[in-house]
Amino acid sequence: MPVINLDDLPPTLPRKGALTGVDAGEKTLGVAFSDALWTVATPHSVIRKVKFTDDAAALFRLMDERGSTALVIGLPLNMDGTEGPRCQSCRALGRNLLRLRPDLIVTFQDERLSTAAVERTLIGEADLSRGKRSQVVDRAAAAWILDAALDRLRALGGD
Repeated sequence: MPVINLDDLPPTLPRKGALTGVDAGEKTLGVAFSDALWTVATPHSVIRKVKFTDDAAALFRLMDERGSTALVIGLPLNMDGTEGPRCQSCRALGRNLLRLRPDLIVTFQDERLSTAAVERTLIGEADLSRGKRSQVVDRAAAAWILDAALDRLRALGGD
């Protein structure tokens, strides 16, 4: 299945089933999941990148365990909305995952300022030290990305 625009996603999905959010960094993939009714996104884990096929297998295993029906990858747009090299890398991740699992549903969510928002939350509300923040920021950013996608799906009437 090709990459699908988030606005066109609802009709392609079974109405019940978790969605997976991914924050793709240079060294890690932060992973989060929604509940089956798409009401809340929860940080789950971090996959340390080693080799693409191993990373993909780990992600697919997590998705299968959760009964995930689609993958939402954060798209790090520039502040003016243009796409730079990091966006190209995230889009390539989606295409490469589709090569391994052609029936996968992939979409992208604007993730501008997600890491900054998560960092502020972890500092201000959770009062976490820099060392502890580094252990949770990637999966928390994935949840932030997925939560933004869930908000958009609800706005589209996907609830």
